[in-house]
Amino acid sequence: MPTDFQSNAWHQAVANIISAADARQIAAGLTDAIDLVANHEGTCLIAFHRDASPDVLHHTLEPAGRKHYLERYLQGPYLLDPLYQLSLKNKKPSLCRFRDELPDRFRSSEYYRQYCERTHLLDEMDYFVPVSTRTSVVLVVGRRSRMFTKAEVQRLRVIEPMVQASLQKIWRTWISRTGNTGGKDDVHRRLTDCFENFGRSKLTKRERQISQLLLRGHSSKSVAQELKIAPGTVMVHKRNLFAKLRISSQYELFSLLIDDLSSM
Repeated sequence: MPTDFQSNAWHQAVANIISAADARQIAAGLTDAIDLVANHEGTCLIAFHRDASPDVLHHTLEPAGRKHYLERYLQGPYLLDPLYQLSLKNKKPSLCRFRDELPDRFRSSEYYRQYCERTHLLDEMDYFVPVSTRTSVVLVVGRRSRMFTKAEVQRLRVIEPMVQASLQKIWRTWISRTGNTGGKDDVHRRLTDCFENFGRSKLTKRERQISQLLLRGHSSKSVAQELKIAPGTVMVHKRNLFAKLRISSQYELFSLLIDDLSSM
């Protein structure tokens, strides 16, 4: 059902955002406003930093969901998240559909099975707002029961200026209360070093590059395109790195990485 932007409900939702005094109130008001535009079944607001672990600013997950999807995620697997990778790019969309930005084999990756599939999200729209040279605030709007329609996507685009202004306000109130501006932190540095050096004692630099792309959901063909090498060369490197690590599947590759991250 199309949203009536002249309705009392819409104007009240916008008024609630404007009058809100802290980040949680603003985020709650924004969630309500978006629901008038396109019914959704969960939101999550995350600040992704170039030099620090992500900060969860607001979410509508139940306690069990928070433990699995957020707490475990923040322990290191966020490094494999396409959303995190996209947020670090200098050129990124201000609003995108998650499925349009995925590596070609992402839905077959162990990261997807462990951290995405269990959310039961069928569709996801993501707003990106750079708030500094090293931080972007991302609002995830999820749908479990059905896909967003073209009309809903269009309405989500219409309210983009309001969402962006709200996210900027949330970030300002967040740093005012916490003092956390996303500066460097040792945990993120150790996790990043662990990921970038995964298999260093056994693998060549090229094999490590390929393992990282495989872990992030790229097929051998996509890895070849990313590294500008022949697909056959990728297959040889993949076979060699599996042999060196004494594994036979990407599930085992993923498990080895998680074990390394968990030990940090």
